[in-house]
Amino acid sequence: MTDPQSPEGLASRLREATAPEHRDTENRGFITRLMGGELDLDAYTRYLAQYTYVYRALESREPQAGDPAFLADEALRRVPSMEADLEALGAGDWERALPALPATQAYVDHLRGLAVHDVPRYVAHHYTRYLGDLSGGQAIAKLVARHYGATDEQLGFYRFEQIDSAVRYKRAYREQLDALELDDAQEAALIAEAKAAFGFNADIFEALGADAPVAA
Repeated sequence: MTDPQSPEGLASRLREATAPEHRDTENRGFITRLMGGELDLDAYTRYLAQYTYVYRALESREPQAGDPAFLADEALRRVPSMEADLEALGAGDWERALPALPATQAYVDHLRGLAVHDVPRYVAHHYTRYLGDLSGGQAIAKLVARHYGATDEQLGFYRFEQIDSAVRYKRAYREQLDALELDDAQEAALIAEAKAAFGFNADIFEALGADAPVAA
């Protein structure tokens, strides 16, 4: 059993263990070009559509008895905001116009294939997505607005209306991670799954980059 009183708790161990995968993913060409102002709002729309498929799968899991409280926090739900953003971006028919790429479908299938009671593996994806949205996602919103003129109504994905302070929320989230009573095998499964989650995201970025215009 991991010691929740350890000076380096599960949240810190998870962050450190996945740091290489995190860096690799955020440095993929598509996302660096998008954030650097080299693409256009259509590229962002394609990006958002692919992740709407992912979040639909992520948020399709029903809460289970014994789940840690943060897994059922409605303040984190993103799909309604993402769908509204796509409508505001002129992609109301996004499911027909922007079908899931094979890399996206692979991630969706993986999420839907997770055993409903396998909390450690589900937490891995919950952690990588929602803490990412509350952290780097805020910078993404600012850059998409700055470079491509995205409006507030097109960037609702990044607004967590029910969260007063992202800093306090992330701290509380990490405290809840630290409080999880996982044995060594469960912790190893969580960390391995978080590494895999970054891999799925990297694959989506690569697929999106293949469709992005080449810089002159």
